[in-house]
Amino acid sequence: MRLLGVDRNTLETVLRSWGPGKFDAEIFFDGKAFNTQQVTDGVVTSHKVSGATLIPNAFGLAGFNQHTWTGAWGTVTYWNALVANLEMHGKGRFFDPRLNDAEKFPIAAANGFADLPHISPDDDQITSKLPALHFYQLAIPAPTPRAGRDFDPAAAKRGDDLFSGKAKCNNCHVDPLWTEPGWNLHKPEEVGVDAFEANRAPDGQYKTMNLAGIFVREEGLFMRAANKGRYYHDGRFATLLDVVNHYDTLMHLGLTSGEKQDVIQYLRSLPEH
Repeated sequence: MRLLGVDRNTLETVLRSWGPGKFDAEIFFDGKAFNTQQVTDGVVTSHKVSGATLIPNAFGLAGFNQHTWTGAWGTVTYWNALVANLEMHGKGRFFDPRLNDAEKFPIAAANGFADLPHISPDDDQITSKLPALHFYQLAIPAPTPRAGRDFDPAAAKRGDDLFSGKAKCNNCHVDPLWTEPGWNLHKPEEVGVDAFEANRAPDGQYKTMNLAGIFVREEGLFMRAANKGRYYHDGRFATLLDVVNHYDTLMHLGLTSGEKQDVIQYLRSLPEH
């Protein structure tokens, strides 16, 4: 409460607004609790939603750049250091001069988050753990979908051709990383959504999400029913069909209903690599 400058009731209201499976890792940087106007394909879809984002998957993270919803924060090991030091209040070192931007990150700048005290290595209980933790996280495989149970093999085969052809998915979700090799970030207008969450990041962009194991979320496996489906950073799309419909509209793809279902079956079939 002291850090955010709010009373207990306000803090509890914000926390309750997050919903299942969501967390706001940036609220203690900028204090922005709500997106006041959610927009998709130029249409206002909601006038106020929580600034919290869905917790991204923890598997299939090897081989590509940025690892969270928004651009240029850093990869997995950056967030390991940030979370351990700034969110869990461990004893270590953290450095990110971008957090000195008082206009963009007023709370972080006011509290010296950009450069934590320079302590002795003997007292640092975090930094030495980062390499092994990073290695472990990159080694977690995505769940493998089973033909005939998690996807229709014949439809997935047709969807494979569409994915790299008419549907243009492979332009960004490059097989077999399912995101771009290299700079995997895009401006909000490129993905057809509002800039609220992107503008909370250093460079105002969104990441092309990797798709390995996406059938897990679509089916709601290993999770509470309330966490089933929900795609994009804030879960604005309830199902994969909603996502496919969004890109069909945004990119004027002209997909038929059958082609959309084939693409979905292919998405459900994706292995890690």
